[in-house]
Formats: sequence, structure tokens, C-alpha cells
Amino acid sequence: MNLTPGGAQLITGITELVTVDEELGTLHDAAVVIDGDRIVWVGAAGGAPAADTAVDLGGRAVLPGWVDSHTHLVFDGDRSGEFAARMAGEPYAAGGIGVTTAATRAAADTRLDALVASRVREATAGGTTYLETKTGYGLTVADEQRSARIAAAHVEDVTFLGAHLVPAGLDAEDYVEEVCGPMLAAVAPHARWADVFCEEGAFTAEQSRRVLTACAQAGLGLRVHGNQLGPGEGVALAVELGAASVDHCNHLTDHDIDALASSGAGSAGGTRAGHETVATVLPACDLSTRAPLAPARQLLDAGARVAIASNCNPGTSYTTSMNFCVATAVLQMGLSIEEAVTAATLGGARALRRDQESLAAGTRPKATGDELPVGRITPGHRADLHVLDAPAAIYLAYRPGMPLTHAVWRAGHRLL
Repeated sequence: MNLTPGGAQLITGITELVTVDEELGTLHDAAVVIDGDRIVWVGAAGGAPAADTAVDLGGRAVLPGWVDSHTHLVFDGDRSGEFAARMAGEPYAAGGIGVTTAATRAAADTRLDALVASRVREATAGGTTYLETKTGYGLTVADEQRSARIAAAHVEDVTFLGAHLVPAGLDAEDYVEEVCGPMLAAVAPHARWADVFCEEGAFTAEQSRRVLTACAQAGLGLRVHGNQLGPGEGVALAVELGAASVDHCNHLTDHDIDALASSGAGSAGGTRAGHETVATVLPACDLSTRAPLAPARQLLDAGARVAIASNCNPGTSYTTSMNFCVATAVLQMGLSIEEAVTAATLGGARALRRDQESLAAGTRPKATGDELPVGRITPGHRADLHVLDAPAAIYLAYRPGMPLTHAVWRAGHRLL
């Protein structure tokens, strides 16, 4: 193995290494070698090659860094009163987005930039090494462009969510035309993805189709907020249009689950790498809205790809803690710790088409050609590591709510 002089790190003292790689599996008494920004060797500690520097983790578990594929970090304002009312029995409705929109529009660029930076640091401190975030709290051409520009300075994947809600006082059809026209043109240079809130009280299936079609023609990849508040057409629309993910998924029919499970199937019955529509579940949001938990267990049993994300936002999931989301998936959604970790790492990477298979298949929109895959600990992947202050990953659920993140490497740099 040829290592870069002065750039190789040997990481030892790993009691449990959860690689999320089917061939490597979970290793014990393991080691990892990082060269620059990538992983170059994984295996038993006794067989590790020499490196320029060495770090002994002292008997701790190591996972891939969390890949949080659904967040709303560009916002100002407070909705704790709305949350308190919901805890007292008020139902959740999409209209609370307008409260955040007003506060976000009023915030100076420097304030929004500082708020996003703070939330990214918070996420990193909890083991998240890859973030997507959305616009959607501006809802004017200028404010959506500003949100996308600020987001792009802090995260790698920005999603255009102009179709989050129809602003008060505007006609829905007129607003859809604005989203598909001048707003899309202004935001597209700063974004990789487009999303739409396909839900009663937000956008109809036909309006959602128009938005997604226009965004696809502009070169953006597609995502859908769907089936959160009740049964609907979000999942069917996402699968039909080849969206990378459909998120929330609280209210799914058997047909919806089957459609998601078969969304990546090729014509000969095989799987088309990187083409399936990922079902992204948002456990913290489900708890915060007191909604039925998304049927992650049924989705996995049916063969669908599942991702877990935080949905950090001020109204329904004000947390960046993927540790909490993973614990909830194990304790209340019926997932094993291995399934939950996979969904929060490789699942998120697949939902963003940043996994190895999607990059190889060329399904990542606006790919630069030099992006390393994320979501696994295996040679050739970006060196994103999450070290737990515990001997095994099960401690995430065994000791829920405890500050278990000990160290974080992102692209080969130790951040914590």
C-alpha cells in the first residue's frame, strides 16, 4: 500500500467497528487507516499497516459519520408556543411555517449565516459529518435565493423548497408559476435538489408534479415531502418521477410500501444501483407532532431502502441529534441497532445519491466527478468517522439521551 508521506493516520483501540459494508460487516478489535481525506485500509488491529501518526481510542466503538439527509437549518424565529399548544392537544398543521417565514425574511444575512453555522456545529458535535438542508422559509424569489446561497456555504447538499407553503394572500396557482419560473431560476445555481410539500394544506399532487417537472428540467434532483399528515399521493408521485427520496411516510398503504420496495428494480428483476426512491423516516418529528410513527419496520421487511434523518426545523423537530433519532428507531420503531445505524448512514447517503453505487451509476445530480462516497467505513470512502464513548453501538439505545459522541473525523480531519 502506497501512503502519502506525512498524511496517513492509523486509528486503533476500536472495540467494535460498524463498517455498514456487507462484506466487511462489524469488526472487533479493529483498526482503520486514513490517508488524506479517504479510508485506505480496514481490518483487524493486529494486521494494520504502519502510518505516520497513530490514535488509540482506548476501547471505543466507531461508526460512519451520520448522514443527515433532511434538515431545514436556514431559519430565524421561535415556535415554542406552537409546540406547547401541540403538547396540550392541538393538532399539527402546515400553517405554522408562515410564522418562521416572517422571522426569516426579517433577519439580516449575517444573522442567518451565524444561525446556520451554529446548527451545523451542533450537528457535528453529535457525530453528523454530512448534511443536506433546504430553503423554504423565504418564499419570495429574493429570500429563497438568499437562503440557498447561505446554505451552500455550510452544507454540501442544498434543496430548493420554494413549494413549502403558499404564502398568505397569494393565489396558489400564481405562486406555483412563480416557483417554477423566476424563483427556480434564481435558486438553481445554488442548489442540487428540489423538494415539494405534497400534502393537504400545502400543494396538490398536480401542483407538486408541475414543480418537480420544472425542477428536473433545470437539472435538479427530486425529493418529496409526502404522506405526513394523512394518506396521499406523495409516495406514488415520488416513485413515478424517480425521486431520490420521499420523506415523512407516516401514512402508507400496502400499495405505497410495495411501490417503494420495487422502485429500484430493473427490467430483468434486478436492482438498478442508485435509482430507488428511499423512504426517509423522521422519528424526532413523529414524536414532536405526536403522529403515528412511520412504518420503518414494515418498509424494511418489504425490501424498501430506508433512511433516518433529523428533520431539524423550528416547528416540528427542533433537534440535530441523530443519536436521538437512531435510539428512537430502535426503541419505538422496531429496528435493530444495525438497521438503524445503516439507515442513518448509508440510507442517508443513498437518499442523497452520495453512496458508492449511485456515484458509479451517475445518478447524483450536478456531480463533480471527484466526490468520494460516504456512509460506509471501507477503503475508497471519505474518512468520516463517529467515535462513541462506549464499547458498542447498542449503547445509543441502551443509554438513550446520553452524550455518547467522543470524537468525529470528517474527510480525514478530526473535528472533535
